[in-house]
Amino acid sequence: MRDKKITEEFYIHLLGFRPMGSGNYPEYLMVEKDQVELHFFLFPELNPLENYGQVYIRTSDIKGLYREFLDRKVPIHPNGPLQAKPWGQMEFSVLDPDHNLLTFGQAV
Repeated sequence: MRDKKITEEFYIHLLGFRPMGSGNYPEYLMVEKDQVELHFFLFPELNPLENYGQVYIRTSDIKGLYREFLDRKVPIHPNGPLQAKPWGQMEFSVLDPDHNLLTFGQAV
């Protein structure tokens, strides 16, 4: 993450994650949602356009999560709307403010 406050705003207020005890560490952030933990470290020199960070998060309710994100006005990646993939997963993707790619999936 380049900026902890921006990352907190995105994950906590937009995606609905909750903070996890990282308040005392200004260069570290931990968030949790539905038994998924994500950890971030401060990297102010990160160029988002050159960032290739990505995470695949499995869920048991992909359609519900997608609806929740649409209701929260989460910007879905233009190439990543909810769709069935040839490899047997239903998936959608989101880019965070630092261009970390988050792909959410469920086996179909």
